[in-house]
Amino acid sequence: MTESIAPHAPPPVVGTTLEGLITAGTRGTPGATGEFASLLNSVALAIRIIHTRVRAAGLAGMLGYTGETNVQGEEVQKLDVFANDVLCAVLEKSGRCAMLASEELDEARAMSPTGKYLVAFDPLDGSSNIDVNISIGTIFCVLQAARVSDHLAEGFLQPGTRIVAAGYSVYGSSTSLVLSTGYGVHGFTLDPSVGEFFLSHPNIRCPDRGKTYSVNEGNLGRWDDRVKKWAAWIKSEDKARGLPYGHRYVGSLVADAHRTLLKGGIFAYPADAKSPGGKLRLLYEANPMAYLFEQAGGVATNGVDRILDLVPKGLHDRTPLVLGSKDDVAAYRQFAVGER
Repeated sequence: MTESIAPHAPPPVVGTTLEGLITAGTRGTPGATGEFASLLNSVALAIRIIHTRVRAAGLAGMLGYTGETNVQGEEVQKLDVFANDVLCAVLEKSGRCAMLASEELDEARAMSPTGKYLVAFDPLDGSSNIDVNISIGTIFCVLQAARVSDHLAEGFLQPGTRIVAAGYSVYGSSTSLVLSTGYGVHGFTLDPSVGEFFLSHPNIRCPDRGKTYSVNEGNLGRWDDRVKKWAAWIKSEDKARGLPYGHRYVGSLVADAHRTLLKGGIFAYPADAKSPGGKLRLLYEANPMAYLFEQAGGVATNGVDRILDLVPKGLHDRTPLVLGSKDDVAAYRQFAVGER
């Protein structure tokens, strides 16, 4: 049994603390034990700790690379290591997490033998933007642990439809936390003076159509003809269809997705000649974002198929990702399947 910010709980009120809203959901869920709420509060604690180090990274000697590469073959930033260590330590101490999976770890890591949940996360998304003070963030999702065994890592290899909670933080002009436990999406803003997340964006809904598109056009030469055709179409002059769209691209998934969630439009990271299987990780990047967008009335696909229906074969599987307003993602799909 998981506790949620449930439909029968009191309506969310701006200014409510994250802990208060989670507690209200617990009270509104028959048979709730408080373990799920405790886990979510632990994740929020880890994000607050990461926030403090991100804010002072330049003064704390946390900028730059460690000189190592992770399992993805990417150079590891000092803040990557810090964020990963914080999440691992906090989740272990919570006693609610049976096992975790991280972008920075080759294999899943066992936590509490009595834990009922699995947590997968990208501890610090947008690492390449750290040194130039561009928004970065943390992405996570929670699954239920079906059993405790030597093969518990297999529990992560299930479709995103089985996610029980997902969220992300953005460390930007303010630190935001966007969360869903299956009953809509709520956004919280950290007040650093008191160290609490307060509800600032209740019941987020992604508009059915937007005005901007977000894609790394530096990869255009590697795209197939269908994606190139879509990119040309969305920049074309057609006032009747609301074209052209404006182009916005930060290069941190959390930043580009957050803008798209709030304002609508489309974010696309298609497969290309360099990454034919896609670039973004299914388990702890694409799945959490897809879960949140669907909860907010948006859509998330790999260009054709629903992201949440995909079954990962490994912890670090990659996928193309196209998410955003339902009309904009539908238009992209028409190009992807050759209908335009």
